[in-house]
Amino acid sequence: MKGFNLLILSAIFLLLTPQCSSGGFLDKVIEEVTKPSGPSQEDTFIAGLKEALDIGTKNAVSSVSKENGYFSNMNIKIPVPEELESVEKLLRKVGMGDRVDTFIVSMNRAAEEAAPQAVDIFVGAIRDMTVVDAYGIVKGDETAATSYFRDKTSLNLYNLFKPVVTESMAQVGVVRSYKRMMDQYNSIPFVRKIDVDLEDYVTDGALTGLFFMVGEEEKKIRKDPAARVTKLLQDVFGK
Repeated sequence: MKGFNLLILSAIFLLLTPQCSSGGFLDKVIEEVTKPSGPSQEDTFIAGLKEALDIGTKNAVSSVSKENGYFSNMNIKIPVPEELESVEKLLRKVGMGDRVDTFIVSMNRAAEEAAPQAVDIFVGAIRDMTVVDAYGIVKGDETAATSYFRDKTSLNLYNLFKPVVTESMAQVGVVRSYKRMMDQYNSIPFVRKIDVDLEDYVTDGALTGLFFMVGEEEKKIRKDPAARVTKLLQDVFGK
């Protein structure tokens, strides 16, 4: 409608000003009216957000998937479960801290082994974003996208992640390390028997750490122009 109105006004202008060159002016009007409008701002926002999430999640997964990705990062390192803190203290006190250390390393190795599986899960979840979601996230706080992502996908991620963590735990010896540690603990007279769902604990720890790193990547994209590695990210997050 805007283009049509402009064309009509231009024709009237030409009729009223016969001295005007009909070729040059009219050609420009037609060119302006008929040229492609390009993607809408709405499309750009959604595309930029999805690209940010894609880049951020892949960077986060890459950082935690390498050896010591969890273990050497104090922000996401998986410690002994809270229920086992008394076990850790007692074993270290009686000179069996090496059992605890082996157990802690094995849990973090399981998380590192499982983390690469999250990429496909994240990619699938990104596709479902709505226009309203996108605007809220782009204009939100520094980890708005990560919070949205966590809220919408945590249950799915947990259900898909846990079997991988379980398999990884078997491969890297988490259960074996745990059993040895607890055998040492239970051999001490009068101690209270303790049992922990390690699969649940390590899965939660792996996902918590992964979301933390996704949040860190999102902060970089929002705050640091150097982290906006594509023009689309510069257009969306540079506003």
